[in-house]
Amino acid sequence: MFDTVLIANRGEIACRVMETARDMGLRCVAVYSEADAGAKHVAMADEAVCIGGAAPAESYLRGERIIEAALATGAGAIHPGYGFLSENPDFVEAVEAAGLVFVGPGAAAIRAMGLKDAAKRLMHEAGVPVVPGYHGEAQDARFLAGEAEAIGYPVLIKAVAGGGGKGMRLVERAEAFADALKSAQAEARGAFGNEAVLIEKFVSKPRHIEVQVFGDGTRAVHLFERDCSLQRRHQKVIEEAPAPGMTQEMRQAMGAAAVRAAEAIGYKGAGTIEFIVDGSRGLRPDGFWFMEMNTRLQVEHPVTEAITGIDLVEWQLRVAAGEPLPMAQEELGITGHAFEARLYAEDVPAGFLPATGRLARLAFPPDVRADSGVRSGDVISPHYDPMISKLIVHGPTREIALRKLARGLAQTQVAGTVTNLAFLGALARHPGFARGEVDTGLIGRDIAALTQAPAAPAAVLAQAALSAAGLWQGDAPHRGFALWEPLARSVTLRHAGEEVVATLRVMAPGRIEVALGADRVLAERMGGAWRLDGRPAAVLFREGAEISVFAEGGQVFELVDPLERAAEASGGNLIEAPMPGRVVSVHAEAGQPVSAGDRLAVLEAMKMEHTLTAWRDGVVAEVLVAAGAQVEAGAALMRLEDEAEDAA
Repeated sequence: MFDTVLIANRGEIACRVMETARDMGLRCVAVYSEADAGAKHVAMADEAVCIGGAAPAESYLRGERIIEAALATGAGAIHPGYGFLSENPDFVEAVEAAGLVFVGPGAAAIRAMGLKDAAKRLMHEAGVPVVPGYHGEAQDARFLAGEAEAIGYPVLIKAVAGGGGKGMRLVERAEAFADALKSAQAEARGAFGNEAVLIEKFVSKPRHIEVQVFGDGTRAVHLFERDCSLQRRHQKVIEEAPAPGMTQEMRQAMGAAAVRAAEAIGYKGAGTIEFIVDGSRGLRPDGFWFMEMNTRLQVEHPVTEAITGIDLVEWQLRVAAGEPLPMAQEELGITGHAFEARLYAEDVPAGFLPATGRLARLAFPPDVRADSGVRSGDVISPHYDPMISKLIVHGPTREIALRKLARGLAQTQVAGTVTNLAFLGALARHPGFARGEVDTGLIGRDIAALTQAPAAPAAVLAQAALSAAGLWQGDAPHRGFALWEPLARSVTLRHAGEEVVATLRVMAPGRIEVALGADRVLAERMGGAWRLDGRPAAVLFREGAEISVFAEGGQVFELVDPLERAAEASGGNLIEAPMPGRVVSVHAEAGQPVSAGDRLAVLEAMKMEHTLTAWRDGVVAEVLVAAGAQVEAGAALMRLEDEAEDAA
């Protein structure tokens, strides 16, 4: 076996691969962009090589530079992780031409599955059930509209080279098809350099169930299924294995179909066969269809590892080194149940917009597997995916595993950036999800309840007030109070856009009453720790004026200094960039009347397109940006004025 492997990736997956490679006694080489010079995966590696600028096109997508780094450091193999170059057949051929081992499938297998339309034709020939749709090469808009009519609405438009929900649009009526097609093609062109699409019948109560396969180039096995139905905008949120409600008959049928698919292309390494399943009648062997194959390791692979006891990265490295499949199908089995939740830096109330910021604190409970590429003090960069971590739990039953997930999320501590932690916690406690009533529409149906910001209990507010007054670390109660006044002090906190005034009154040493309007909370310090109304306080973290209490999904407070309070800027007429990005297109001009909801501009950020709309009726007074411009978060893009002002 090669003794050195270069990991051609960054973040969580680079760290994950290194952990197994080092356990196998291999030397690890990292590559990094200028923005990632201080990243976790760089610190973990035995050697690291800078390969270019922050943008992926200047670094992680530079295949020739990565190969040069491998040769210069004595690496015998390159592991691509997922994303970036992991499914690029030209890169695979270049790696092999350089005399190196590519840890993954051959270029021919990647090409066979790289375009969804061709892959579905191939799968149909291999006897794998395929969802009804159009997968041909003709791309004329009128022709595609006719095919959609023939298939019957609702339909899905999907980029043939797509993934991660990019270039995908759901169309429910014929009148919306043309605009949806243009939008899907534009996003696909920007994300993959290929605007070709296919059209599929949309299953009304779909479940997304995928099968993990592993091949050695000749034969293949499956490592059972994962249910990835909890999705938002076609992106997975929580995955689990095995699939709830799965019957032995259907598991055998899906597993056999997945193995046929892998063996039909001589697949080598880890791969995933994704199926769309009709959940309206329960799980039936005649109700699943091939969607696509991911010719790489999946983000959600840890849940398969948890239920099988198999280290998939170890298998990848061993098979890449020429070993046969480590186990036969009859030797593989399922033990217990596992969940994975994807923790992201994103602003849920603002519509799940990707977020940036420095992780002032990041900590996970000890009984949760946390696969992460960042640490406390690291910065979530606007250049890459904003994933913070994957949290994985395992239990003997689905019910126990789900309780462990809910508890693990509740005990996770993140400060310094907004996250989807409270949203994940709400999902883990969702009664329908707990019953196994899972389909891809669950989040959409209950989005209002799932994204409702949890209210801060009085005890949590009291904690924040104690910290604001400088008492959290156990300082003497009189500190921060004027000696010529009674032992009482008021502090003002800003939380969820509103200000809260808390009055602290010292009752005795280590005993303080916190008044919050009509509410009263008794804080008592016992054994070096605070108790609030007799209950232990949650973990708290403070940095400057920002106070984070790790309860109810994480509650963030800002200490308001009355001496520095500034008047709120009106700003109500400005359309601002919600995050750093590139302006793809501008759809309004000065003097144009607009209505609430009208599209004004499209911003590309975090590898996704985001449509910015008018929040009220009015007239465009100024257009402050042009298509192609790179803007920072908060940059003014347009200014609106009232129609009456325009008439005047």
